[in-house]
Amino acid sequence: MTKTADTRDIILNAATERILHYGYAKTTMSEIAKDCGMSAGNIYRFFASKIDIAEAMARNFATKVFQEYSAIARDKSRPPLERLKGIFQSELERTYELFAEEAKVLEVARVLADERPEFAQEELAQSRLHIVSVLKDGVETGEFCGETNLEDLAEMIQVAMVKFMSPEMISHCDIEQLRRELDGVFDLITYGFCAKRRSQVCE
Repeated sequence: MTKTADTRDIILNAATERILHYGYAKTTMSEIAKDCGMSAGNIYRFFASKIDIAEAMARNFATKVFQEYSAIARDKSRPPLERLKGIFQSELERTYELFAEEAKVLEVARVLADERPEFAQEELAQSRLHIVSVLKDGVETGEFCGETNLEDLAEMIQVAMVKFMSPEMISHCDIEQLRRELDGVFDLITYGFCAKRRSQVCE
């Protein structure tokens, strides 16, 4: 790791610690610089603004999330339908737990949604890659119907499941209610493209 990367990580770690303790709005670049033992001018060499630090925090979190999605998508020991549901279950559990344990993270998420909406779109596009991967496996095994454009289908699945991707941004339901709703919505939407479920309905 280069000295530049080391310095950037030092700044990001200090900023993350302060933001998680005091909140995004109550944190200043000068305070972050003081925590790092450097000048505010040096901070701006690495992060042009506080919102850039917030985005970097979110990217660190997203990297871990996508690693988990990838592991779920590649687990061929589980049928595609189970893996598809597993991606959304994983997202619900992780984000719900994060916002419950770190209330200040929700503040950062809301600021990013307002000031960097393109970041959210980028995250959705990244997670769609894993959804499409599972859908392709399902088509190949005959579990899913293959007459639909899989990229479009993945996008519509995300639209239908959006409540469970960032639950605290949308509702204040407890985790048991959210799990029950996820099961119901997932069952409903997968009837549309799950060949096995279609045949069961027609019998």
